[in-house]
Amino acid sequence: MMITGSQCRAARALVDISRQLLATLSGVDEETIARFERKLETPAADIILSLQSALETAGAVFIPEGERGLGVQLKFTRSEARRLSNLENEGGLAADDEVPGG
Repeated sequence: MMITGSQCRAARALVDISRQLLATLSGVDEETIARFERKLETPAADIILSLQSALETAGAVFIPEGERGLGVQLKFTRSEARRLSNLENEGGLAADDEVPGG
Protein backbone atom coordinates (compact mmCIF):
# COMPACT_ATOMS: atom_id res chain seq x y z
CA MET A 1 0.00 0.00 0.00
CA MET A 2 1.31 3.43 -0.96
CA ILE A 3 0.32 6.28 1.38
CA THR A 4 -1.12 9.57 0.18
CA GLY A 5 0.01 13.09 1.02
CA SER A 6 -3.05 13.52 3.23
CA GLN A 7 -2.17 10.35 5.16
CA CYS A 8 1.40 11.58 5.55
CA ARG A 9 0.21 14.90 6.99
CA ALA A 10 -2.33 13.18 9.28
CA ALA A 11 0.21 10.63 10.50
CA ARG A 12 2.72 13.36 11.26
CA ALA A 13 0.09 15.14 13.34
CA LEU A 14 -0.90 11.94 15.18
CA VAL A 15 2.65 10.98 16.14
CA ASP A 16 3.40 14.64 16.88
CA ILE A 17 6.51 15.15 14.79
CA SER A 18 7.47 18.15 12.70
CA ARG A 19 8.17 18.09 9.00
CA GLN A 20 11.80 18.78 9.88
CA LEU A 21 12.01 15.72 12.14
CA LEU A 22 10.30 13.55 9.52
CA ALA A 23 12.88 14.76 7.02
CA THR A 24 15.67 13.70 9.38
CA LEU A 25 14.10 10.32 10.15
CA SER A 26 13.26 9.49 6.53
CA GLY A 27 16.17 11.08 4.65
CA VAL A 28 13.67 13.01 2.50
CA ASP A 29 14.06 16.79 2.28
CA GLU A 30 11.43 19.01 3.90
CA GLU A 31 10.37 20.69 0.66
CA THR A 32 9.55 17.33 -0.94
CA ILE A 33 7.48 16.39 2.12
CA ALA A 34 5.66 19.74 2.04
CA ARG A 35 4.85 19.42 -1.67
CA PHE A 36 3.64 15.83 -1.16
CA GLU A 37 1.43 16.79 1.80
CA ARG A 38 -0.04 19.73 -0.14
CA LYS A 39 -0.76 17.47 -3.14
CA LEU A 40 1.50 19.55 -5.38
CA GLU A 41 3.60 16.58 -6.46
CA THR A 42 3.84 12.85 -5.99
CA PRO A 43 7.40 11.75 -5.21
CA ALA A 44 8.91 8.52 -6.48
CA ALA A 45 7.70 5.31 -4.82
CA ASP A 46 10.96 4.81 -2.87
CA ILE A 47 10.63 8.28 -1.32
CA ILE A 48 7.03 7.62 -0.28
CA LEU A 49 8.09 4.29 1.22
CA SER A 50 10.84 6.05 3.21
CA LEU A 51 8.27 8.49 4.60
CA GLN A 52 5.84 5.68 5.40
CA SER A 53 8.52 3.62 7.13
CA ALA A 54 9.67 6.56 9.28
CA LEU A 55 6.08 7.37 10.28
CA GLU A 56 5.35 3.72 11.11
CA THR A 57 8.48 3.58 13.27
CA ALA A 58 7.22 6.71 15.05
CA GLY A 59 3.93 4.94 15.84
CA ALA A 60 1.55 5.47 12.90
CA VAL A 61 -0.50 2.67 11.37
CA PHE A 62 -1.83 3.22 7.86
CA ILE A 63 -5.27 1.87 7.00
CA PRO A 64 -5.76 0.81 3.37
CA GLU A 65 -8.71 2.07 1.38
CA GLY A 66 -11.75 -0.03 2.07
CA GLU A 67 -15.37 0.36 2.94
CA ARG A 68 -14.64 3.39 5.13
CA GLY A 69 -11.84 4.95 3.06
CA LEU A 70 -8.13 5.54 3.64
CA GLY A 71 -6.95 6.32 7.13
CA VAL A 72 -4.23 6.47 9.72
CA GLN A 73 -4.23 5.72 13.44
CA LEU A 74 -1.78 5.42 16.30
CA LYS A 75 -0.14 2.06 16.88
CA PHE A 76 -0.79 2.44 20.62
CA THR A 77 -3.39 4.38 22.55
CA ARG A 78 -2.04 7.32 24.53
CA SER A 79 -2.35 5.36 27.79
CA GLU A 80 -0.45 2.40 26.27
CA ALA A 81 2.26 4.76 25.04
CA ARG A 82 2.56 6.28 28.55
CA ARG A 83 2.84 2.81 30.11
CA LEU A 84 5.52 1.80 27.60
CA SER A 85 7.42 5.00 28.29
CA ASN A 86 7.23 4.35 32.04
CA LEU A 87 8.48 0.78 31.57
CA GLU A 88 11.36 1.96 29.40
CA ASN A 89 12.42 4.46 32.07
CA GLU A 90 11.86 2.11 35.02
CA GLY A 91 15.45 0.89 35.25
CA GLY A 92 16.89 4.32 35.96
CA LEU A 93 20.19 5.55 34.64
CA ALA A 94 22.73 3.02 33.46
CA ALA A 95 25.86 2.99 35.63
CA ASP A 96 28.75 0.76 36.58
CA ASP A 97 27.95 -1.94 39.12
CA GLU A 98 29.16 -1.26 42.64
CA VAL A 99 29.86 -4.95 43.19
CA PRO A 100 33.51 -5.66 44.07
CA GLY A 101 35.27 -7.42 41.19
CA GLY A 102 37.06 -10.65 41.63
